Amino acid sequence: MTRLVLDAGALIALDRDDRAVWARIVNAHRAEQSLVTHAGIVGQVWRRPARQARLVAALKAVDVRPLDERLAHAAGLLLAATRTADVCDAALAALCDPADVVLTRDIDDLSRLLTERSMTTVGLLRV
Repeated sequence: MTRLVLDAGALIALDRDDRAVWARIVNAHRAEQSLVTHAGIVGQVWRRPARQARLVAALKAVDVRPLDERLAHAAGLLLAATRTADVCDAALAALCDPADVVLTRDIDDLSRLLTERSMTTVGLLRV
């Protein structure tokens, strides 16, 4: 089953009430497509939850995976192989399965990380 993988840009867009991104989330829900991210991505966008009602609501439907030791190791290896530095992007790429679609603002970096993993079947959608 295809999952919709959300990066920080996607969560920020939801928080800012970007209708196109909300439509993608609604369509994913209708298609019984699960939503997934990791805790580091949430940490990038979580600032004032009392003022981030849309983000809080959106996260209720997202499977937020822990940025645990296993995922951190995978991310570190990707960073070394690609000579990049964004741990959260690398962990997101490490989280992906071949049939996933990533909703992101950072297509270039995620494409590089996914290519390193030989995950060229993962779809990338720009926020």
